[in-house]
Amino acid sequence: MKLPSNKPTVIIIGRPNVGKSTLFNRLVGKKLALVDDQPGVTRDRRLGDATVAGLEFTVVDTAGWEDDDPASLPGRMRKQTEVSLEGADAALMVVDARAGLTPLDEEIARWLREQHVPVVPVANKAEGRAAEAGVLECYNLGFGEPVGLSAEHGDGIADLFAALWPIIGEKADAAAERIDYVEEGEDAPLGPLKLAIVGRPNAGKSTLINRLLGQDRLLTGPEAGITRDSIAIDYQWNDPKTGELRDIHLVDTAGMRKRAKVQDKLEKMSVADAHRAVDFAEVVVLLLDATQGLEHQDLKIADMVLQEGRALMVAINKWDIAEDASGLFNGVRAALDDGLAQVRGVPLLAVSAKTGKGLDTMLSAAFEIRESWSKRVPTAALNRWFDDALDANPPPAPKGRRIKLRYITQVGTRPPRFVIFGTRLDALPTSYERYLVNGIRAKLGFDAVPVRLTLKSPKNPFAKE
Repeated sequence: MKLPSNKPTVIIIGRPNVGKSTLFNRLVGKKLALVDDQPGVTRDRRLGDATVAGLEFTVVDTAGWEDDDPASLPGRMRKQTEVSLEGADAALMVVDARAGLTPLDEEIARWLREQHVPVVPVANKAEGRAAEAGVLECYNLGFGEPVGLSAEHGDGIADLFAALWPIIGEKADAAAERIDYVEEGEDAPLGPLKLAIVGRPNAGKSTLINRLLGQDRLLTGPEAGITRDSIAIDYQWNDPKTGELRDIHLVDTAGMRKRAKVQDKLEKMSVADAHRAVDFAEVVVLLLDATQGLEHQDLKIADMVLQEGRALMVAINKWDIAEDASGLFNGVRAALDDGLAQVRGVPLLAVSAKTGKGLDTMLSAAFEIRESWSKRVPTAALNRWFDDALDANPPPAPKGRRIKLRYITQVGTRPPRFVIFGTRLDALPTSYERYLVNGIRAKLGFDAVPVRLTLKSPKNPFAKE
């Protein structure tokens, strides 16, 4: 059983393109947030575990603060930033030391002074003499001595520790003293369900996650491609069947368009980030738009997920406005079975992110398919099935020479992986391999999850080296 850490939370705030995401990446020690020269790259807030000279805290990267109409995309991004300050223990107000203070910096400072959160002024890009004047200007913000640093090169991070320690040090120490323990004899259970939501732009991925959370945690709107980073959120779902609270690690991803249409450098980075999110997921939900149906790009995304060995589900969103719902569902079902022949019977569900229809069913199915994806079959049961499969359909005998399949073993899970040992396996037809894989799925409880099968011949001790 693991106790929560209750680490302090530090928010990074500033106008666009001052280096907030670069500082976030520096503090977490990984390139989690997308970084580019153009402003406005970050749109949703991203959380990470940061450590500065042993001081551990949760750091939050936010969208650049812009002075726009609240209904516009930049205005909605600013609202997300304002919400992120609620419950924070400290805020890092980042400015560009080379550019000096701007009217927008001063506006942000005025707003922060009205909040009840300690603020540390951070003058980023402070390397070199050209930035000295900009660092000194930061005294005018009214938050005390500024921290001059270079997020890109790592200079000045020790000074950031000195500024943060008086504010969050006591809470960080208390969190570090909390004990993680596992009861003796307890089997290590599966951790939180790692669930990624993928799909084409504007399918409603962020809206779906907001509906699950019961809050506007992710930025949404009619504009396609709002999400750029893959945003991870920890969530507790109340299973209506059991009343149990179940932990889920939700990941929202950028929309994936056809490769030929992706020309912008930033969009390429966003799509690559979505691919990485799939790599770390256990179950992936491919979200379709009921007003557009299933397109070739959806099948390409689904195939990519299966090639990575993840458990796949397909959900048709916007079901509340679907026309000819029955025909749409049956058409998508047939197209999936035809286009994803390597994994027939992928779970298909109808949902509405707007109304919440079908979301509990989707999450319940996600936990069930993870069980299959993580399943290990006892060796005795596996070989009983194997013998029955060979009796029902013996391997062929090319040129009159029989192919001998001796035994099978499961060598791994997540995805399930099997090895068959035998002789003359290089002559075994692909169709027979497919027969065995389909049998594993149908008879051993691996429906709709990718199964890996490897053929291995014993080494001939008399063969010349």
